[in-house]
Amino acid sequence: MASNPLLPLLLLLTLFKFSAQIAPQAADQTLKTFIFRVDRHSKPSIFPTHYHWYASEFADPPQILHVYDTVFHGFSASLTPDQASAISDHPSVLAVIQDRRRSLHTTRSPQFLGLRNQRGLWSESDYGSDVIVGVFDTGVWPERRSFTDKNLGAIPRRWKGVCETGTKFAKSNCNRKLIGARFFIKGHEAAANAGGPISPINDTVEYRSPRDADGHGTHTASTAIGRYAFEASMSGYAAGIAKGVAPKARLAVYKVCWKDSGCFDSDILAAFDAAVNDGVDVISISIGGGDGVSAPYYLDPIAIGSYGAVSHGVFVSSSAGNDGPNGMSVTNLAPWLTTVGAGTIDRNFPAVVILGNGRRLSGVSLYSGLPLKGKMYPVVYPGKSSMLSASLCMENTLDPRQVRGKIVICDRGSSPRAAKGLVVKKAGGVGMILANGISNGEGLVGDAHILATCAVGADEGDAIKAYVASTKTPMATLDFQGTVIGIKPAPVVASFSGRGPNGLNPEILKPDLIAPGVNILAAWTDSVGPTGLDTDKRKTEFNILSGTSMAAPHVSGAAALLKSAHRDWSPAAIRSAMMTTASVTDNRNQTMTDEATGKPSTPYDLGAGHLNLGRAMDPGLIYDITNDDYVRFLCGVGYGPRVIQVITRVQPKCPVKKPAPENLNYPSIGAVFSRAGKSSKMFIRTVTNVGQPNAVYRSRIEAPKGVTVSVKPSRLVFGGAVKKRSFVVTVAVDRRNVVFGESGAAFGSLYWSDGKHVVRSPIVVTQMDPL
Repeated sequence: MASNPLLPLLLLLTLFKFSAQIAPQAADQTLKTFIFRVDRHSKPSIFPTHYHWYASEFADPPQILHVYDTVFHGFSASLTPDQASAISDHPSVLAVIQDRRRSLHTTRSPQFLGLRNQRGLWSESDYGSDVIVGVFDTGVWPERRSFTDKNLGAIPRRWKGVCETGTKFAKSNCNRKLIGARFFIKGHEAAANAGGPISPINDTVEYRSPRDADGHGTHTASTAIGRYAFEASMSGYAAGIAKGVAPKARLAVYKVCWKDSGCFDSDILAAFDAAVNDGVDVISISIGGGDGVSAPYYLDPIAIGSYGAVSHGVFVSSSAGNDGPNGMSVTNLAPWLTTVGAGTIDRNFPAVVILGNGRRLSGVSLYSGLPLKGKMYPVVYPGKSSMLSASLCMENTLDPRQVRGKIVICDRGSSPRAAKGLVVKKAGGVGMILANGISNGEGLVGDAHILATCAVGADEGDAIKAYVASTKTPMATLDFQGTVIGIKPAPVVASFSGRGPNGLNPEILKPDLIAPGVNILAAWTDSVGPTGLDTDKRKTEFNILSGTSMAAPHVSGAAALLKSAHRDWSPAAIRSAMMTTASVTDNRNQTMTDEATGKPSTPYDLGAGHLNLGRAMDPGLIYDITNDDYVRFLCGVGYGPRVIQVITRVQPKCPVKKPAPENLNYPSIGAVFSRAGKSSKMFIRTVTNVGQPNAVYRSRIEAPKGVTVSVKPSRLVFGGAVKKRSFVVTVAVDRRNVVFGESGAAFGSLYWSDGKHVVRSPIVVTQMDPL
């Protein structure tokens, strides 16, 4: 190898490098991972690469974990807080972000979206052929039939990715369907080595490779792009033909989450960098903060990484989180992300609790073991006279003398639902009734329990507990009724789905829309049983899960179909097509309801509505957004040029007059009024005609009570040369007559129609003073 003439000089610089100011005698010696955003243009020309510069001037090579150069410029390193603080003083460092652990958005389908064989979006998009979907998750079980490459053509020539090998994962595990696989572990290992709550990788249960030891990644990937035309079920439940939303799309897997350990920002950001370089068209990320606090965009690596992806033309679908039905619980708030909440589908798995007094109470279950065959057993509620942990059936809290041979009532919360069943089984119980608390209301999800279990809503749970308390010898049995389709109403907004308002910028409605996320059947790993419990040794090709984790890949698959049919559409155009055509009614043709309350849902619950792919293919008009528009939005929310550069990679020129953030060309309108401010606001929007060249659209408004909404012009005329039209929406509030509901907002709609297309935008009017 030829000697490098720069080497002596680099060594000399290393002796005097910046990190020498932060020698090991610093007071705090705890190692943590930090992500450094560096101004790439500041690199001295003497260094051949940015890595050489970082390793010479900021941190020793062994400390550097990832170097970012596509969606983000900088590096992550394992350092003491004092070292990181000293580096932050360097004039080229724009921001320092401490690495944070994220969680998967699961709670541990296509026909319902309007997809049909041989017609509509599936045939017109050739089932998403040649579109590449990158899934950031726990990896993949490549042998599943959902990932077969039978009858698929050659891998798209633009693909630049790799099939990374590792434990039980060889190059031969990739094919023309699963075209790439990578894993990102350095952030996780640095956190484990620092001696925090994270344990090192346990090689007996996890794979140092893209192979999935958890199941979540296999499930989300097959939901988005799984192949079709074979029979599938989970132990007989949800039997039918397996198919993902975009069955011919290609899959690239980016394993950023590790079994029982979560996912680290530094690794997620590295995956964004790799995926955009590799050539993906769509990124699906069912990951977010689980602490209910949303970091500003410039301190949120998912927001930063996704901006970099979207600016390269990559659509990013993310989950809204599972902290509903609380208000302001939605996560992944950046306006360039498409944020997806969860709804039910018209399929259910009913189970019934039959009490000794003959009363029958409905619930759900995916239990597939030996049935109770109508035999009555004694019922016990440990929470009646014990401490809270016993009512929750936590580990080592049940007295076998009280439980043996009985059906046990366990309250939901604090531990995984299926784990409670294991506790009951160990104590000798024959069955479990899993009762919702008031926070979960009547929202139910099925689980593949290891003993006879029926999950019931809060009202049914209270009724069963009242029966137990009023009877000397309470008895019950559980009846499992299999799979029922055609359930009404559906969809219903899932009680756990993250809700608005947007905690960072209430002018931008989040979530954007909802998609199927309750009791979703998809492929599963062989590493764990369907409950995910270590003691569950069952093997299943498919599993049924619930969560906004399951909803986001439906939208990722939908984006692949739309991208395949409309190659020139931007990520914002694809999102707009989904939002303006989304459904707000259920299969009874009534306003969609909220599972948590039983009342009509609002845009804070479902965004623009439920994904309706039959209409999204031909939306008529779209609201497009450019990178410059997003920069003006960031200027409008008050970020300075250096802060914006952390996100956008280039220093912006903010207009002299501060832009109004609500004028971002979003497909929804958020009118936020302060109590003492003006009573009217104007919103500028621009639509692009993607339907017939000559079209005339007329507006129609549904205004909330006490609010006046007007549109100028009220008629938009498009011709061969005129594809874009702008209009102004004025929202005026009559403060004496306006009615803000329980959520603190009033809701309306703006419609544009040409007689064929109906383009709907939700209008949210709220009153809140700035923090």
